[in-house]
Amino acid sequence: MTAATPPATDDAEADPHRRFMHRAIELARQGMETGAGGPFGCVIVKDGVIVGEGHNEVVAGCDPTAHAEVVAIRRAARELGAFHLEGCTVYTSCEPCPMCLAALYWAHVERIFYAADKQDAATAGFDDAFLYQELPRPMEARSIPFERLLAEDSRKVFESYMALEGRIPY
Repeated sequence: MTAATPPATDDAEADPHRRFMHRAIELARQGMETGAGGPFGCVIVKDGVIVGEGHNEVVAGCDPTAHAEVVAIRRAARELGAFHLEGCTVYTSCEPCPMCLAALYWAHVERIFYAADKQDAATAGFDDAFLYQELPRPMEARSIPFERLLAEDSRKVFESYMALEGRIPY
């Protein structure tokens, strides 16, 4: 999916950061207008070249994890043949939600630019405030009940993993 730098449309567009952000915003508009999902778009760039991009596909794919950033991460990882995206810069039309932010950290991206913020998203009906409140709570105090089962059995799998020859750490 390697794409060239988007063409400049005016003098202000000479800044590549602005060009890539314009592309992310355009993807947000495209996804929204086609009914694929909410108004969110994301572009991932490495060495001045778009290596992954996407818009929200939650509705189209019946996938609650198909946020623009996750879609773009998946595409960039496939394009680069790597699960770490070191050296990549992310341009996202809105401040990442907690899930997307965690995914970006796991992907080891270098830098993130965003346009709208979480308050803008909340105003449009995409309010993640409850997640920010839930995350610091202890498991037993969260709104979704958590119950621990078979911890020792699961620990054995982790022990086997740690002893695995040739495992690829990430």
